[in-house]
Amino acid sequence: MSALSRRAFLIGVGEALGVAALELSWPDIAAAAMEAGAVAKDPAGATTLLAAADAADIEAIAAQIIPSGATPGAREAGVVHFIDRALATFFSRLYTEFHAQLVEFQAACRASNPDVASFAALSSQRQIEFLRTVEQTPFFDRMRLFTLLGMFSAPMYGGNHESAGWQLIGFEDRHAFEPPFGYYDRDYPGFIVEPGKPA
Repeated sequence: MSALSRRAFLIGVGEALGVAALELSWPDIAAAAMEAGAVAKDPAGATTLLAAADAADIEAIAAQIIPSGATPGAREAGVVHFIDRALATFFSRLYTEFHAQLVEFQAACRASNPDVASFAALSSQRQIEFLRTVEQTPFFDRMRLFTLLGMFSAPMYGGNHESAGWQLIGFEDRHAFEPPFGYYDRDYPGFIVEPGKPA
């Protein structure tokens, strides 16, 4: 990933997380923290809230948003398990609306592809073609946000399995951080503190 595309990607993630912050209140954040002690789910395991067919469609959508390739994508990171867990706990108030939007998405997909039973059963190319028709919908906006959160949140929240998302952007999880934080600011002179001067 080039420096420019990496920077643009991180900016996009930051903007998406900013939107997420607007949807969360302090009680939500506290509830999320209470859930943090639970064991992260295996990407191959079953979901607890989402029906199997719904989970398959959600996983397929997420896998098109962050596809697999030379590096792990949303499928390998277990993003569907983050979404399942979030909708069952700290995003539970969003579940009814999200599920209604998912049902509408599935109905539109079947209407456009009557020869296939579900979005997940479509070929990758046909999935992309259909997603282009719903790219500006609230459901796709929510899916994109959930996918980013599931890809880059701490693994203890159910996604980012084996830190796949963090590896993708070169993030190293540490208890405490000291500058420089990465190659992009390693030569910044402001991190050098001269003896006798305040930091």
